[in-house]
Amino acid sequence: MSANEILIVDDEVGIRELLSEILIDEGYRVRLAENAEEARRQRSRERPDLVLLDIWMPDTDGITLLKEWARAGQLTMPVVMMSGHGTIDTAVEATRIGAFDFLEKPIAMQKLLATVVRALARGKPEPVTTLSLASLGKSAVIADLRRRLEQVANLRAPLLLTGEPGSGAEICARFLHRPHTPWVEPEGTSHLAEAPLDLLEQARDGMLFLREVGELSRLEQKGLLLLIGKLEKYNARLTCASCRLLARMVADGTYDPRLFEALASLTIGIPSLREHREDVPDLAVQMLTAKVESGEVPLRQWTTGALNALRNYDWPGNLAQLNAVVSSVALTVGSQEIEVDDVNRVLREQGGASVPGLPIPLDAPLREARDRFEQLYLEYHMRQEDGNMSRVAEKVGLERTHLYRKLKQLGIRFGRRAHEEAE
Repeated sequence: MSANEILIVDDEVGIRELLSEILIDEGYRVRLAENAEEARRQRSRERPDLVLLDIWMPDTDGITLLKEWARAGQLTMPVVMMSGHGTIDTAVEATRIGAFDFLEKPIAMQKLLATVVRALARGKPEPVTTLSLASLGKSAVIADLRRRLEQVANLRAPLLLTGEPGSGAEICARFLHRPHTPWVEPEGTSHLAEAPLDLLEQARDGMLFLREVGELSRLEQKGLLLLIGKLEKYNARLTCASCRLLARMVADGTYDPRLFEALASLTIGIPSLREHREDVPDLAVQMLTAKVESGEVPLRQWTTGALNALRNYDWPGNLAQLNAVVSSVALTVGSQEIEVDDVNRVLREQGGASVPGLPIPLDAPLREARDRFEQLYLEYHMRQEDGNMSRVAEKVGLERTHLYRKLKQLGIRFGRRAHEEAE
């Protein structure tokens, strides 16, 4: 008998029994849940290999439950949504959250079994570093990020994602990636110079994601510009990421102004982790849960003090650094509970070449280090003055017009009222 275990969640007893009989006859083990509350309990006790989840249930609908699992780091198994009133919008929403597929009732037996086989084949837990946009947090800045990404989801123009290293560019790109279409993410950039159209052929009808377009050679920039001109022919979407100030590179003569114009016409900034530090405790819990479930680390639990210590840290390495800290502390702690001292020890050990409490990379070029300092300095005073730009200008000793110009130059977001004043 197959070891695969399937959890069926449906409020209709007839549907539960019918699906159960079919799957048991095929050699699967089956668990049943009549509502979302029972599904939560069963998922908390043990991870199933696959979940068949009804959308319309009386207590909590399936989309909401799917979001809960995604936020809690429990969406580590494939989930196939089921509905007798399915719509394309609902299916797209479910797959963006993390569902594997969508079945419309009444479900044909052969389609059910084929979908189950495909889902289980892909059903190994995702790498523990993988997060989805739904799991990034509940803060206002993440809600705004999601809104802006949804606004551009159906546009075909190249998208430039800007932000600090490790802040989640790939997560945003994957949110825009249409399910069951190619995802192409080359390890290097040499293909842009040698055979850019080969990348488009691989990404035909899907997504091409380029991690750092601020480090391209002149020849690679030329290849990327050629590639952009052929996107429509291959029906491919291009999403690029950069942590560099491309506009300044254009001014310095090190970046092609035509390429910058093509990329920057559709730009979304990704907030740093310190900009939504209220989400850090939940993120740390998700990461640790995923690592424990995958067997990467032993069973561990956070104390409240440890989570507060994580929340109060500035995270110069953003999500990538948080994930590394979670792994390190879970593997080196002396007991099942993770305390404040354990967190502080790992943070000190991973300090690297940064000034304590002021995360500026000392091996960066002077211009980048200066920009980074000014960004941290101004963001700090904006937090201290709760966004009151008059008090910030007075505190830092700048004229308000000069302050607004500096904020724009550094890519620092400020309130709508201040933005109107800056205009």
